[in-house]
Amino acid sequence: MRQQFRSPAAKAANNYFKQPPEKVATDYEKAQQAFHANRERLKAERLAREVEQRSPRDRRA
Repeated sequence: MRQQFRSPAAKAANNYFKQPPEKVATDYEKAQQAFHANRERLKAERLAREVEQRSPRDRRA
């Protein structure tokens, strides 16, 4: 097989447009993401309960 010659500009262009390797999340990162998602969900539920518990007079304010 014959190897094609590529100019430095062509090599630079190929490197520039090359897709970066996809980063694989570690178990620790997955656990952290799950923790933060759960914390945000619980926070939203707590805020919704607090709004429901307020008296109708306070809701208008």
